[in-house]
Amino acid sequence: MRTPAAFEASGKKPRDASKFALRFWAIRHSRGMERLYDRVEKILIGLAPLMRKIGWERLEAPVALVEKAVKSTLFDCKMCGQCTLSSTGMSCPMNCPKGLRNGPCGGVRQDGHCEVYAEMPCVWVKAWEGSRAMAEGETIRNVQTPIDHRLKGRSSWLAVARDKSDEGARP
Repeated sequence: MRTPAAFEASGKKPRDASKFALRFWAIRHSRGMERLYDRVEKILIGLAPLMRKIGWERLEAPVALVEKAVKSTLFDCKMCGQCTLSSTGMSCPMNCPKGLRNGPCGGVRQDGHCEVYAEMPCVWVKAWEGSRAMAEGETIRNVQTPIDHRLKGRSSWLAVARDKSDEGARP
């Protein structure tokens, strides 16, 4: 029996629909994922002095590799380097076929599915659902900056650790 194709642009090999089960699970459990991320973020910030000594650039490749393994499994992350999961109900906006980072397009179907891929729930409808369960759910209303494609593949975990540590707070 053939596995149903899911959410891929024409001309590309279809992806296995079962791959998305964890993405939707993470959205349904967004509050727990938010709590877990808060703990991980505190650990990363606490490790920032050590990471600075080792060297941010030296850590980039191994940390990005681990981050990609975790986030691609749980969220179907595209490693944009500017993660907004904590603001988008644990739904990665980079899964939108149009790459929209600030809400749905005007073509969301009445059933909440994508206008490009009718079988795919709209990333932003799922983001809204996930955000409703989160303590910081109202951050979904914050306007995201345009994607900086130079950061693709880089670790957003390291960026958070660097920016939120004392080093990032310096003028």
